[in-house]
Amino acid sequence: MSTWEATGVGSHPGEDHLEAIKLVFGEVPGLPYLPELPARGVGADMVGRTAALLVELPVEVQPSGWRLSDRPGRDHHRAVEHLRRDLDGLEEIGHDYTGPLKLQVCGPWTLASSIELKYGDKMLSDPGAVRDLTASLAQGVADHCAEVRRRLPGVTEIVLQLDEPGLPGVLNGTVPTASGFGRLAAVEEWRVEDSLPLFGRPVVHCCAPGVPFGLLRRAGAQGVSVDAAMLRRRDEDALGELFESGMPLFMGVVPGRDTRLPDASRIARPAVELWRRLGFSPDRLASQVVLTPACGLAGASPAYARAALAACGKAAQVLRDDPAND
Repeated sequence: MSTWEATGVGSHPGEDHLEAIKLVFGEVPGLPYLPELPARGVGADMVGRTAALLVELPVEVQPSGWRLSDRPGRDHHRAVEHLRRDLDGLEEIGHDYTGPLKLQVCGPWTLASSIELKYGDKMLSDPGAVRDLTASLAQGVADHCAEVRRRLPGVTEIVLQLDEPGLPGVLNGTVPTASGFGRLAAVEEWRVEDSLPLFGRPVVHCCAPGVPFGLLRRAGAQGVSVDAAMLRRRDEDALGELFESGMPLFMGVVPGRDTRLPDASRIARPAVELWRRLGFSPDRLASQVVLTPACGLAGASPAYARAALAACGKAAQVLRDDPAND
């Protein structure tokens, strides 16, 4: 079971990577993470940033989006440079840090739904291309994690988060073709289950409706990260099985965009009420629920991003100190 309590999802506003890293280490010291700054442009977005990690699968930007290319070009190099600069900043700010660290990458199924083949549809349309992409990503992520460990020797555990907002659409057959006039065929659950262990035991983040909790539990995920507002009563049997297995749930309880934040008890309420309905012992709540913003903070103001992370930390204190009262 985790003792992480609170963390962020990944993206932050602005273009100052050093300031974002300082903010993360200051506000969620129990599970800091390497923030992403998509406002910097091409190569700093979720897909481009992760594509920079791919081994022997260079990409480029076309009018329709990211596409495989014959050789690394300007777009690929720009994405690599953004990531290198972020790692330099992480080393500068966290050089004496000891504890767990979270890294986020776009998961293989959302990536395959977003990158096009050189002369054809999205990679998701070709099972062989998806296998190649998944293997390339797994190797690139392993290399990325190894580099972070070299730069920050005090890191005791790397918590890998796979961002998979497109996963429900992949499983339900609702991903549009590259032309937009059709839909790609649904992917069998066993294919998704088989792909996950290539990344060790990741936390899978999905802020879309229809999170496949049972599939992720069977596939050996370390945890699942969701927007609490997307949870429905029909999800609760699967959530009960997830908690029964000891897995943590990362619950997005703070809006990702500027708003007036309520007090910590009210922020913690969705977690407390869910736990109560499922009938688990109150003393397990704080060890199995990690509070986060509902999704990334890229659309927020810098001041709100700080307040949102601080609010998650204060709400986690409520879970730990008095889980029976909300």
